Amino acid sequence: MRAYRGHLFHIGGAPRLAQASEHLVSVPDGALIVDADGVIVFSGAHAAVPDELSHVDVVDCRPGFLLPGFVDTHIHYPQTFCTDSYGGGQLLDWLQRCIFPAEAKLADPQYARRVAQAFCAGRISAGTTAALVFGSAFPDAQDALYEESMRAGLRTVSGRAIQTVGPESATPLLTDEHAAITLTEAEITRWHGADTGDPATSLLHVAVVPRFALSVTRQTLGALGELYSSARDAGVYFHTHLSENVHEVAAVHEVHGVQHYLDTYEGLLGPRSVLAHAVHCTDHELARMAETGTSIAHCPTSQQFLGSGTMPWRRTTASGVNVALGSDVGAGDEWLLARVLNDCYKVHISEPAGLSIPPADLLFTGTLAGARALDLEDRIGNLDVGKEADFLVIDPQRQLLLPELLEQIDVEDADRLLFALLLGMREAAIAEVYVRGRRVSPG
Repeated sequence: MRAYRGHLFHIGGAPRLAQASEHLVSVPDGALIVDADGVIVFSGAHAAVPDELSHVDVVDCRPGFLLPGFVDTHIHYPQTFCTDSYGGGQLLDWLQRCIFPAEAKLADPQYARRVAQAFCAGRISAGTTAALVFGSAFPDAQDALYEESMRAGLRTVSGRAIQTVGPESATPLLTDEHAAITLTEAEITRWHGADTGDPATSLLHVAVVPRFALSVTRQTLGALGELYSSARDAGVYFHTHLSENVHEVAAVHEVHGVQHYLDTYEGLLGPRSVLAHAVHCTDHELARMAETGTSIAHCPTSQQFLGSGTMPWRRTTASGVNVALGSDVGAGDEWLLARVLNDCYKVHISEPAGLSIPPADLLFTGTLAGARALDLEDRIGNLDVGKEADFLVIDPQRQLLLPELLEQIDVEDADRLLFALLLGMREAAIAEVYVRGRRVSPG
């Protein structure tokens, strides 16, 4: 058992986005006590630590901060080395010219292992303790991802990227429908809950992941729906892209003959289903996602890079759908979700009537909303007693000018202090990263 002393910041309880500010917890001289199983047994003011826990060894992190680990609900493992790739166009051009050829390189197991190691190291440096990871088309590469994640001690939900149709540049990534189903079934059998043998306690989980509706046929989507129905109760996830680009949306309507893009995923929606982007959704689609408990992975950084537009924050969140955060590496070139939240704030302040997202809402989106999207809210997402101890130690002294920035703000002004910390911090300020009470490091 160990205590960590510092300024606690988190969104306590289980609020919706609209209540995040009311649930913001700021304890300037706080203590987080973690037991031998990696579970939080005390979270609050250091002066209020009960007598029975007063003997616990203390790690003094002052004047640093203790935050929940970031939850990235959309990141591409095969694109680890692809950030800032110039495609000479928007989404579909970029995929064909840059991404499909780059992802094909992971057919080499040694190269894939190098990518997996770098991917896990990138997550740790950015304080991403849990992630929903868009995987590789190649089984050996997926094995490398799970093995390196397990070695590092990270929470990882992933699935092989399924493609049965595509342009010539995607040919190395394609399989027929039978192989798509067989390989996905094998991945679920081998890796879902593999580290503990029980998905309810595991750090490793598997998702069914078609790249997007234009990468599979209607028949393949139907077969994946049957597969997912059989695996849903075991805690398997569903993850894909939705309505990222206007040209993509038009093509889906034409190819699949649907009124709404979301219709292509009917039967695959639910509490462990996460759809990335959702920039150009109709009211019907938003209502359907809210009704089924499906979440959106909002990716403001990559949407700027690819010129995809801006997800309408007010309209989307008002629909009742849970909106979490995604870095979308490699279209996104920021691994650190605090930097993605920085972009989130900036792009949405230009919405009509000058939306200024409150700092508690930003923290909620990067932590608790992500845990909710992954159906892990009972285990992670904040620093409440009883949660597994996924948290970050932020040391401003490690980053040039950050201490001076924060010193200008009254420590009791939680909104201003949290805002400056989230928008101002870089990877250098992340001193330690813990998952389930264990300090993680690259394997």
